Amino acid sequence: MADEQRDLATLEAERLRSLAALGTVGDFRRGSLNEAYRRCGKARCRCADPAHPGHGPLHLLTRSVGGRTVTRAVREGPELEKVRTEVAAYRRFRALVDGLVEVNEAICEARPVIPSDDALATTGAADDGRGGSGRGSGTRSPPRQGA
Repeated sequence: MADEQRDLATLEAERLRSLAALGTVGDFRRGSLNEAYRRCGKARCRCADPAHPGHGPLHLLTRSVGGRTVTRAVREGPELEKVRTEVAAYRRFRALVDGLVEVNEAICEARPVIPSDDALATTGAADDGRGGSGRGSGTRSPPRQGA
């Protein structure tokens, strides 16, 4: 794996670059932007013709909020361009966060384990101060009779 070949200093520098890039994302919003065409249902309307695509396009911003899907219409023009830019910025934000998580996991794997003084003092000790009989206490409960 490529992460195993990168040293800790390189990984930490990469993490700093990722954190700096997060600061440049700007305004963003969750969701996806879709175009929809609808039929109005009036028998004499042009959209009643099966060859007609329907009225539209209607631009819809859809996102999940608390397990429910929320959709709202976005007006054509400056509002649509603003929402497009914000949704694209969110995709960039998510990609940067995913990359940052990967780098941090590689850092955690690359960083050596250094036992603390407390861990060294309690390792192998029969009495760790929590009570209980411990492993080698030598006392056992007598077997149950008549069961």
